[in-house]
Amino acid sequence: MTDAQILYEQIGDTIGGAVKGKLFGKPCLKIGKKAFACFFDNEMVFKLTGDAHANALALDGAQLFDPSGKNRPMKEWVQLPFTHKDQWVDYAEQAMGYVVG
Repeated sequence: MTDAQILYEQIGDTIGGAVKGKLFGKPCLKIGKKAFACFFDNEMVFKLTGDAHANALALDGAQLFDPSGKNRPMKEWVQLPFTHKDQWVDYAEQAMGYVVG
């Protein structure tokens, strides 16, 4: 297991109310039936909006999530590399808050 996978698992274990599931066959975190974060290519992906979305996308190496690899990114989902691991928990919490409404 990579350091990124270990951190993803720890985040899933510590965010209250989060349950682990699958999104496009990849590990994800859900609240109720709504996915708010997932793990893809040793990076975390977060469903964000507003300033949180803009700030995350502005980080070096960040990109819109394109799980198909066919240049069809999911506009609300931002993929953050492990270099921003110190911010993963914060973005996971913001993403959960977004999907809960």
